[in-house]
Amino acid sequence: MLNTLKKYFGYDSFRPMQEEIISTIIDSKDALVLMPTGGGKSLCYQIPALMMEGTAIVISPLIALMKDQVDALRLNGIKAAYFNSSLTNSEKSAVVNALQAGELKLLYLSPERLLAEGGYFMNLLKKTKISLFAIDEAHCISQWGHDFRPEYSALGRIKQEFPGKPLIALTATADGRTKEDIIQKLELTKAKKFVSSFNRANIKYTIYPKQDSRKKLLQLLKGFKDESGIIYTLSRKSTERISEYLIEQGYNAKAYHAGLPQNIKSQHQDEFIKDKVDIIVATIAFGMGIDKSNVRFVIHMDLPKNIEGYYQETGRAGRDGLDSEAILFFSRGDVMQLKGFIEIEDNEEQSAVLLQKLDKMVRYCESVVCRRKYLLEYFGESHEGNCGNCDVCLTDYEMIDGTVLGQKALSAVVRLKESFGTGYVIDFLRGSKSAKIKDWHKELPTYGVGSDLSKKEWSHYIQHIVDQAYLKIDTGKFPLLKLTNKSMLLLKGKDSLELIKYKSPLEEEVSYEVISYDQGLFAALKTVRKELAEEYNVAPYLIFSDKTLQELAQYIPLEYNDLGRISGFGAIKLKSYGMPFLECIQAYAIEHGLETKITEKAMPKRKKQSQDTTLKRTDSARESLDLFKQYNDIAEVGELRNLKLSTIEGHLIAFIETGELSVNDLVETSKKQKIEEAIKSVGPNERLSLIKSKLPEDVSYGEIKAVIASYKRG
Repeated sequence: MLNTLKKYFGYDSFRPMQEEIISTIIDSKDALVLMPTGGGKSLCYQIPALMMEGTAIVISPLIALMKDQVDALRLNGIKAAYFNSSLTNSEKSAVVNALQAGELKLLYLSPERLLAEGGYFMNLLKKTKISLFAIDEAHCISQWGHDFRPEYSALGRIKQEFPGKPLIALTATADGRTKEDIIQKLELTKAKKFVSSFNRANIKYTIYPKQDSRKKLLQLLKGFKDESGIIYTLSRKSTERISEYLIEQGYNAKAYHAGLPQNIKSQHQDEFIKDKVDIIVATIAFGMGIDKSNVRFVIHMDLPKNIEGYYQETGRAGRDGLDSEAILFFSRGDVMQLKGFIEIEDNEEQSAVLLQKLDKMVRYCESVVCRRKYLLEYFGESHEGNCGNCDVCLTDYEMIDGTVLGQKALSAVVRLKESFGTGYVIDFLRGSKSAKIKDWHKELPTYGVGSDLSKKEWSHYIQHIVDQAYLKIDTGKFPLLKLTNKSMLLLKGKDSLELIKYKSPLEEEVSYEVISYDQGLFAALKTVRKELAEEYNVAPYLIFSDKTLQELAQYIPLEYNDLGRISGFGAIKLKSYGMPFLECIQAYAIEHGLETKITEKAMPKRKKQSQDTTLKRTDSARESLDLFKQYNDIAEVGELRNLKLSTIEGHLIAFIETGELSVNDLVETSKKQKIEEAIKSVGPNERLSLIKSKLPEDVSYGEIKAVIASYKRG
């Protein structure tokens, strides 16, 4: 596997989980893979395709995605093709002939093409040596997903028509309900399930108030000079207005939306991919087929409809692993507009699900907890917060005693019988004279007790009260404010509350770190890459990613053989492109008096081959497990190892997922039953704070995580 990885892709080691997934497919077993955008999903079926006999059939939803992947594979010396409507009849015949002759290692198809009436392709594949089936963007099969495509629904036929062939389904975004739908519709009940960490540590998440968003946009773009970026808007008209505005300001930008003629869309997309255009201003019609690795920023001018879509769109930044930014301009005004878009006529159940998803998107924007923690917990992954790379964690907040404010808010919710949303509660607290406030509500003692604060201040504080589980937002069709198990403690003065002091939004300049590579050499290498890309008529990032060029500019290899030590230089690319880049580095080094630093680059560590593909744990975690088995006391293990209780809990919970430790070892039976009931009431993929709000005070987050881990194990 490692030899194949190095030879064709130029990498020395696998990313987390890739090796085990690849082994599963090679063993002719099915797999369901949930891995974040940019996490390396494609290699999970491309490596098995290269190592197994026959042709791998890859089901992909978009023509652009097929072309992008096939171009990249061919540049790496791999025989691959796609079959879709963009080909001429003679080109289609050539692909079929190559397939029948066994010359292709991978063939990309749309679901419509595979399942077309008449069964032409199905019959053709039955006469062909097939190695595996891969279904990319598998969330498209589920009506509960954010990007449902009816044509995906019939893909369950693959297991019926080709029962002996391994099938791998891959997606970057699926909540629990969508995941179960994928399993059911693709008949993957026996598949091995792989859920990679959704943490994109290189992406910085920031939310700005939408006020003066164009002015703030220009400020932000000053920090991304000559960098690639995507700006998303809700409407076609907005894409054109903003792109025109940016062009007037001297930026190289183009618009992209479904209303443009196909030739214009293709031209704008091609120019962006080939670095001829820096910025694409687009609706969500743009992006699913784009695997451009050097996108440095993704900016949402309007509120996305759900966390899944937002996460996938922001994930188009920083696929090369370099520092990138995800910025969103938020306004409550977008919420009502989106509600009109997402409600589905004659389908109350699906409308309710989509409205809940929108509500969670709003809570993400208004929350004052770590952005990364919120995102990861949405996808069922725990995170302690304090990520150090989002606006919440990078802001030095001033804390205030918010006990009285909290009591006022909770009293209002009590008096209003938990029957109103945040907006009404705020108007009630402020003593609004609006006609929408019911006359008898104006007679209640709590009416107007918060008149000293503005709407924005109350909105900020109520969101923070929700974050700390003293209030919750009902997830029904209407997001009503409700009391929690903790509410009465605060109301009766048995608990105190700290809140982040509200500050009016300030215009902030974006600052960037100085990176330790030669900027001039990097620019020269980009020019070489662009010339080669034009010669081969492919996107520059398919030649080499920015990360590879930055490594070249950092370590300055001056010998041909040293290029092989740079990430991305496989045998084929070294032979094809090595000399032009080496000559550029040598000339630049002579002109600027630079010496090589290649000896500073660590040699890759090769893992010993092992038949055991079970999840390995670190020596530190293993030591915690051994001590726990000896003393059966987490606190004592923490003292012995001089580690935090939460760290020891994290070590042990990991072993619940592997089956080496029982949840009963960490959680008392009575507590476990209560936690299970709470999880069932909200779902195991809900935020930990919501589950915690339904439990007694003596139940810890660690105990909740332990029970969730046992759920994951099944």
